[in-house]
Amino acid sequence: MPIRSAGSGRVSGDPVHHPLFARCYARFSAVAETRGGVSAVRERLLAGLAGRVVEIGAGNGLNFAHYPAAVCEVVAIEPERRLRRLALEAAVRAEVPVDVVPGVAEALPVKSEAFDAAVVSLVLCSVRDVPRALGELRRVLRPGGELRFLEHGPGGGGAMRLTQRALDRTVWPSLAGGCHLTRDTVSALRDAGFELGPYRRLSLPEGGPRMPYSFCVLGSAVRPS
Repeated sequence: MPIRSAGSGRVSGDPVHHPLFARCYARFSAVAETRGGVSAVRERLLAGLAGRVVEIGAGNGLNFAHYPAAVCEVVAIEPERRLRRLALEAAVRAEVPVDVVPGVAEALPVKSEAFDAAVVSLVLCSVRDVPRALGELRRVLRPGGELRFLEHGPGGGGAMRLTQRALDRTVWPSLAGGCHLTRDTVSALRDAGFELGPYRRLSLPEGGPRMPYSFCVLGSAVRPS
């Protein structure tokens, strides 16, 4: 069973604390849902899921409204207290049962092989240890369980990629809650032993101006049986 969160969403010794970023992200992400078309991308990310799902880095809970009815439970793990408090509010409005708990991707507070599916949405860019986080995801998924992902990554031409690398080495992680723009999610999943399913590159907002943080990959992978 997961560790239950307090009603306030606060726990002592929160491992991640980015209050300014969390406040800005909550506002920006709410606008991006409609004006940037991110809501439709979330629908594609979560379509067809069923059973028990663990969501890593749930943020302010914007995925919760998009889980299909076949999902019987979502355990949503979020380390940042302000975002976790917003996720708790979103969980109350969700049409599927959602339990919001504190924790980090590198040490998930849940049992092994307990979930039919896992979801990571704009979170692997900011975890401190990607191989360890993916190892934890393999641990908590049942054999044959599916991982859905929507993640930042390198993209654009040479000038854009150079800009992304420069930002990663300087101001971007500090400004954006630890986010890195050039992490290669597809390669990391292969290295962690996942079997890649269909995936596609896209930019967010789709059809909008391309910024260094616009380039993403959307897809699925499976923990081998």
